[in-house]
Amino acid sequence: MLTYFITAAIGYFFGCFQSSYLLTKAIKKVDIRSLGNGNAGASNTVVSLGWKYGIIVGILDILKAILSLYLIKYCYNEGIILQDNLQLASLLYLNGLFVILGHNYPFYMGFKGGKGTAPLVGMLLAIDFTIAIVCILSIIIVTVVTNYIALGTISLVIVFVIMSIYLDYSAFSIAIAIIIALMSIYKHIPNIKSIKKGKEIGLRKVINK
Repeated sequence: MLTYFITAAIGYFFGCFQSSYLLTKAIKKVDIRSLGNGNAGASNTVVSLGWKYGIIVGILDILKAILSLYLIKYCYNEGIILQDNLQLASLLYLNGLFVILGHNYPFYMGFKGGKGTAPLVGMLLAIDFTIAIVCILSIIIVTVVTNYIALGTISLVIVFVIMSIYLDYSAFSIAIAIIIALMSIYKHIPNIKSIKKGKEIGLRKVINK
């Protein structure tokens, strides 16, 4: 039980580094949540401030997940956290989930953060490069074809679940993948509604900003 707690706590701590919020506060003197769709994440940073700021935020959010998961790998391999016969992959999935929860629900921002896409990409890169590449390709292709980042993200989380099952990860890991996917889809419901109404800002318009 202690292993789960330490793994989750480390993940949430790293996830709470909300780069979009901190950067826009420092550089633009504005709360990112007051712009665009009100989300504190890379996609809204792109829409609200342009792709250059969005790329910086996205990279930082990816890196925080990678650092968190590699810390778990180090702690596991060095015996710093109790292993209790748990597979390392299961711990990494759990840690990744809590990085995303910290990103989405940071305590110092009133639990109003982002949608977890960039941290998920970082999580995948740290766990399994094969899953990461397939998922990244899916979000790129669907986003480019449909012109909407939200649809690309939904395809990413669905592919994540499918790949976790296909590569025979544990039931615990697959359950976490499903939780992450459902959370992401729920977070993107407002975007889907905006797309239906023709109000969602498309990728091509953002690039030309």
